[in-house]
Amino acid sequence: MDPPRLRLCRDCLRKDPQGSARCAHCGSPRTISLDDAAGLTIAHVDCDAFYAAVEKRDDPSLNDKPLIVGGSGPRGVVATCCYIARTFGVRSAMPMSRARALCPNAVVLPPDMAKYARVGREIRTRMMELTPLVEPLSIDEAFLDLNGCEPSNGAGAAETLARFARRVESEIGVTVSVGLSYCKFLAKMASELNKPRGFASLSREEAKAWLATQSVERLWGIGRVGRERLERSGFRLIGDLQRIEEREALLRLGEDGLRLWRLAQGRDDRAVHAERETKSVSSETTFDRDLSDKAELTRILLAQCDRVATRLRREALATSGITLKLRLADFSLRTRSRSGFRATQLAPRLFAAARPLLDAQPDGLAYRLLGVAATELGPADGADEEDMFVRDSGREKTREAAIANLRDRFGPTAVQRGLTFRPGPPNK
Repeated sequence: MDPPRLRLCRDCLRKDPQGSARCAHCGSPRTISLDDAAGLTIAHVDCDAFYAAVEKRDDPSLNDKPLIVGGSGPRGVVATCCYIARTFGVRSAMPMSRARALCPNAVVLPPDMAKYARVGREIRTRMMELTPLVEPLSIDEAFLDLNGCEPSNGAGAAETLARFARRVESEIGVTVSVGLSYCKFLAKMASELNKPRGFASLSREEAKAWLATQSVERLWGIGRVGRERLERSGFRLIGDLQRIEEREALLRLGEDGLRLWRLAQGRDDRAVHAERETKSVSSETTFDRDLSDKAELTRILLAQCDRVATRLRREALATSGITLKLRLADFSLRTRSRSGFRATQLAPRLFAAARPLLDAQPDGLAYRLLGVAATELGPADGADEEDMFVRDSGREKTREAAIANLRDRFGPTAVQRGLTFRPGPPNK
């Protein structure tokens, strides 16, 4: 006689040896099979509608309303939306005008990235308590490798992650969905199955059969254009790729065919890396209308250098390279770069490096986007050392530290630089 299957309730966290799909203790239907998840240690954790969830947490009056977070101007796009808004057809990256047409009663809020970053760090801290192998993908999602962590956590990966999800919801006030498998590709797919507040596992034994029924668009790195290309080659479902040989995949789809064929077989050997090297730190603005006023562009550039400097400081990074990004009215893109200057994380020094790149552009050109990126990143140790040729470099560091402290305490608008003020009519 087979032993009883053990299930864990994700609400009360009690185990039921009878294996019922509904918790015998609290009646919750949110139970998971610990037997099915045994031996699986690679997880993908993804916050549910993260920006919208944080806003609803901070303003409970929004809880039963459709909420959209994003730019509200004519060229604004949806950054994210709550699940109520999604029932109206609103989706991330959709033009805000289209989203408003679909859901005219929605509350629209601008994104508060500093606040979301703070909440994201709180969640990341709790991840690091489970395993040192945490690989962030963005502000609100990460891979975790819990292999060998059962003794320190006092439970297997599935139970540990269920406790983690419950803790995030009760202590931070947002929800997460968890995918658990034996590789990163399938863990990420599993996390998307039962959102929001989802928990799903995919074992090695069931993976290939489950994959066979899925659209090729669900393969890692394949979007709409890639799906159409695969469909033209006769591959509509992942199972269509499974049925050919590896060599045929290479011949028909090129070098990327090997990667796709292996994923279709449920093979993904990528390890979870504890640190992902940051290549650049950037800020950009898409304008509501095309902008050609060089003075206004310069003010915007300074504000962006301020935002980049804040991120560098928070991530303990410094930069010795800067890139200016300009998108013209016809959507063509220009980038101009400078490198090799002294490593810095101070906004005035970033601005001093970026401003000549903007000044060198012809007058009268209209732009729909302006951005700046700090490149050639390194640790902040040793950055902005006093320069014997710059008399007040020590004062500059002290001043910038004071500005940063005031903004941390009272918000990003607590201190504004003189150049960022727009000229107005004279006082009467």
